[in-house]
Amino acid sequence: MNTDSMAGRRPVVVIGAGLAGLAVALHLADKVPVIVLAKRQLDEGATAWAQGGIVGVLGSDDSIESHVHDTLDAGAGLVDEHTARYIAERSADAVRWLVESGVPFSADPEGPLGLHLTREGGHAVRRIAHAADATGKAIHDALIERARAHPGITLRERWMAVDLVTHRHFRAQVRDGAHHDHGHDDPAMRRCWGVYALDIDSRRVETLPAAAVVLATGGVGKVYRYTSNPDTATGDGIAMAWRAGCRVGNMEFIQFHPTCLYHPQERSFLITEALRGEGAKLRLPSTGPGDPGGQRFMPAHDERGELAPRDIVARAIDFEMKKHGLDHVWLDATPIVAEKGEEFLKSHFPTVHARCLALGIDIARQPIPVVPAAHYTCGGVVTDLEGRTDLPGLFAVGETTYTGLHGANRLASNSLLECVVLGRSCAQAILEAPPAAAPVLPPWDESQVEDADEQVVIAHNWDELRLLMWNYVGIVRTTKRLERALHRIKLLRDEIDDYYTNFRVTRDLLELRNLVECAELIVQSALHRHESRGLHYSRDFPQTLPVSFPTVLTRPARSRES
Repeated sequence: MNTDSMAGRRPVVVIGAGLAGLAVALHLADKVPVIVLAKRQLDEGATAWAQGGIVGVLGSDDSIESHVHDTLDAGAGLVDEHTARYIAERSADAVRWLVESGVPFSADPEGPLGLHLTREGGHAVRRIAHAADATGKAIHDALIERARAHPGITLRERWMAVDLVTHRHFRAQVRDGAHHDHGHDDPAMRRCWGVYALDIDSRRVETLPAAAVVLATGGVGKVYRYTSNPDTATGDGIAMAWRAGCRVGNMEFIQFHPTCLYHPQERSFLITEALRGEGAKLRLPSTGPGDPGGQRFMPAHDERGELAPRDIVARAIDFEMKKHGLDHVWLDATPIVAEKGEEFLKSHFPTVHARCLALGIDIARQPIPVVPAAHYTCGGVVTDLEGRTDLPGLFAVGETTYTGLHGANRLASNSLLECVVLGRSCAQAILEAPPAAAPVLPPWDESQVEDADEQVVIAHNWDELRLLMWNYVGIVRTTKRLERALHRIKLLRDEIDDYYTNFRVTRDLLELRNLVECAELIVQSALHRHESRGLHYSRDFPQTLPVSFPTVLTRPARSRES
């Protein structure tokens, strides 16, 4: 790489330091300078939490057609077949690139590329490359090491994007009402020019000009009271793109994991489904005086009991919690001990056993308190297969996006694959795009604002939003609940917008602003779908329609300038 040739060039700004963002950055950095923004520490994104693996169509018993079929089947009729095929065809190269990048996948001398391939739910054959049960961390550690060592990549921790700099900022000075003519009506100006970003430590907002901006901010799990997601999953990229006038798609499809540990010190710890596979049973805790608890409930919901598909199990748990007014149910692993012994339980589930024991729960003798938890956002910013959004100069990759790959439900381990494949094609599209003559960007203006004096307002609104989303827009939905949620969300949004206008921004305020935007998109999308399909289940529309289409929302033109 010739760093002299990069001197004076506008960088590409990548928002998010997970697998999607790092894949884009590493494929760009030999040719253009890259700035990667991480709003917390570099290892706090969702990638490092991924326990599963990444799909690779590598084995002699596998085929592109088989992977495409499994993806289509999981997606319940809403997968874009062209997208699924495009990504499946590039899966082997994606895994090969990760191997070459130093990812220590679990080995098998007899396996393709020397890798051990495992099988997960929904897959016809073994095609999941993994690093024990901590694949995400292994991938993330390897790519972060490469990014740190690359002279073309600048990593900025504790920097949070506030908003995209677009043509609308040239009509009015930022956040004040004074109008200035900067040629904003010129079609050539209608693009993303950069980012306003908050340096959290200095509490200053800086203007970052960019040759292109890539949204790689992950999903929106933190909009729910219970989630398996890290604290970073506040829908920042989806909200920013929506405010900039981009379409979003399929936001009603939120994947819930059935069993997340219910404990104040471990709000996001998943209890693996493999426990149920080995014989653990779901039971009701005490529902009142005279009831000792312990009654199984899954057989009443599905003949497969605890081995029913995860969406059915999640709905059953949700039903029982609402019916009995419970905070959680129990997952009882003692039947495994009774059948196979305590050593079997400890050796097969060492992480779950150790984490629960540290919290005072001996899973060999006590039931585990669990709740379903928001796990994966199947919708997001509408993009093509090169990551292009509706706004020139703005790209998006990963869980932030809707590409058509996941449809109405995500096939296990397709998400990491999507990050790598489309991260590479996105970088290529950015490199091939003709440069745009850049205007001088308007600075961030906070001359009319002051420090907030009531942080409790943000905390209260955050809690209210997550609770109403859990109760009204969760696993089982009704039209009345959705309408009530929408009414309350709009009141919250007005209050948060007023707060945003009058006070200096903080990370908490920005995250809350983005969450309430995404909450409204989820509810609006759910109200548009008059059927039950995949991850969206409505009591008012329990049937699945014979033909269905993605839900794509377009922001009204008049509101794009706000």
